[in-house]
Amino acid sequence: MRNIFFSTLSIAILVLVTGCKKDNYDPPTSQLTGRVVFQGQAVGVRSNIIQLELWQSGYQLYTKIPVNVAQDGTFSAMLFDGDYKLTRLKGNGPWADNTDTIQVQVRGATSVDVPVDPYFVVKNESFQKNGSNITTTFSLQRGNTSKNLEEVRIYIGRTMIIDQNNNDASDKKAASAIPDLTQPINLSVAIPASLATKDYVFARVGVKTVGVSELAFSMPQKIALK
Repeated sequence: MRNIFFSTLSIAILVLVTGCKKDNYDPPTSQLTGRVVFQGQAVGVRSNIIQLELWQSGYQLYTKIPVNVAQDGTFSAMLFDGDYKLTRLKGNGPWADNTDTIQVQVRGATSVDVPVDPYFVVKNESFQKNGSNITTTFSLQRGNTSKNLEEVRIYIGRTMIIDQNNNDASDKKAASAIPDLTQPINLSVAIPASLATKDYVFARVGVKTVGVSELAFSMPQKIALK
């Protein structure tokens, strides 16, 4: 009976020590940073909706590491050193599908640009307060030419996080009202009463492609109201 007691106690101690060892693994310390880019420039997107996937082979569990892209087109992940495969998801972004794998070798701080092929990007945008409106002038640049323009939109809000679901006011112009895509485009949105007393607002332009749910965006800009 005594031998059984000590055997049981030994097993319990072994399980406890093993559990502590598992819980005491060092966390990953190497940071991978990067951007989704077109012609060397980051592409603006909806915040934390666009996702990339990292995969690391050589382990018993071969699972994906999801990496969210911020609205300025940047992303980051804390990883263990190793060799990873980075993939772009099909149908997840304002660009043509490209599911080719990018090989990424992480050894300490690592940076990588992920090229994408957007249908349109916003260029040379400027914003102004004009009376009770926020106006913008910008240009569009075509990337992938397989789909057509649907509309352009302007969003304003009280925070830097601005998109079709996070804004205080918006307006749009259909492609049919833009006869020449090589010329600057103008948009205007009325400042709502909820923002009229603020010192500033943030504004952003989005471009919608036919048949594509996600918009490509300009970077948000801060506009003084007073």
